[in-house]
Amino acid sequence: MASEFERIARLETIFGPPPPAVSLGIGDDAAVLDAHALSTLGARLVWTVDSCVEDVHFRRELIGWFDLGWKSFMAAASDIAAMGATPLGALCALCLPPGFPEPDVDRIAAGQAAAAAAIGTAVIGGNLSRAREVSLSTTLLGTCSNAPRRDGARPGELLVAAGPIGLAATGLRALLDRSPAPGTERAVDAWRRPIARISDGLLLAQSATAMIDISDGLAQDAAHLARASRVRIDLDPAALVTSELHEVCAQLGLDPLSMALGGGEDYALIATVPVGSSPEGTRVIGRVTEGDGVWLDGRRLAATGFDHFREG
Repeated sequence: MASEFERIARLETIFGPPPPAVSLGIGDDAAVLDAHALSTLGARLVWTVDSCVEDVHFRRELIGWFDLGWKSFMAAASDIAAMGATPLGALCALCLPPGFPEPDVDRIAAGQAAAAAAIGTAVIGGNLSRAREVSLSTTLLGTCSNAPRRDGARPGELLVAAGPIGLAATGLRALLDRSPAPGTERAVDAWRRPIARISDGLLLAQSATAMIDISDGLAQDAAHLARASRVRIDLDPAALVTSELHEVCAQLGLDPLSMALGGGEDYALIATVPVGSSPEGTRVIGRVTEGDGVWLDGRRLAATGFDHFREG
């Protein structure tokens, strides 16, 4: 088994050189950012961190190591997208059990590097540690001119979405069946290889009054917007179920509306915008009114998405 420092040397090769605004990347005690270069990129810095822990967020039999590296990175990057920011660089902390195979370390890193490249950034540092289970923590830095918060929605606005809703959760259900039905490949890929919607976030930030990514389920994440903004959100059921989601759910015997409302890990974006300012590539899925909570067909929805500390 390779030593910690041999692994770091290999990872430095896999991750490659840092972006221009980073004057010192992997190989020292910490990464160093160029303050002058940063001043030209955006008025504000955006930071986020996300963890992916074995038997909490993933099971080994459901996902390969490359896909795990990709997925864990994109989960963190989705928070950058939700703030209307451009990614600048990432720090990745990797915890591994004793005897973890070296080729699998490289596969995780290759997935992280590929995900970073897909959104125009790079891994610029991190940490290695021993642990009982595999755990990946990703810190991402970004820059933005305007960061739409959760508390800016106002009555009379529209709720719009960018990206699929419910497809990733449907893909996970297909994997849990152990023999995914034909025609579910796209849904499985949506769970294993999500895309942080950086370009959509930048576009939405130009008109959005509030924005959030869907990581824990639409009903729950929309409720965060409603609560922070002190408004009511009425969802349109017809707009939530796309033809693709309907077809995949039919293959698996699932209710597509339930998957759209309660499924997570799509990393789609939802945002509130004034009427007439929906960006290209988004679709209207609801309206903002006076009141509180998230509603569908006259009934208030419970928060049915993922919660790390909810029992059961």
